[in-house]
Amino acid sequence: MKIPKRFRTHCPFCKKHTEHIAERVKKGRASTLTRITRQKKRQQGIGNSGKFSKVPAGEKPTKRIALKYRCSECNKSHQRPCFRAKKFEFKE
Repeated sequence: MKIPKRFRTHCPFCKKHTEHIAERVKKGRASTLTRITRQKKRQQGIGNSGKFSKVPAGEKPTKRIALKYRCSECNKSHQRPCFRAKKFEFKE
């Protein structure tokens, strides 16, 4: 899937159509307080690391793509719901 890097769309902050720059959202650092990470930490060093060792179905064929749209006028950014795509790139 190809998406233009710059395009005109609605800005929820300016409340009008302005030019936006699309950028990919980087994955943040995983929280150490989630239930699953605490469970993994408890199971470390026991047998063959339990149910977290293998994914039964393998990897998914498509990945979720999250984009951040930055307004060129007010310089604020907003996100829209993610979508799935096998390949993703920006076209100039």
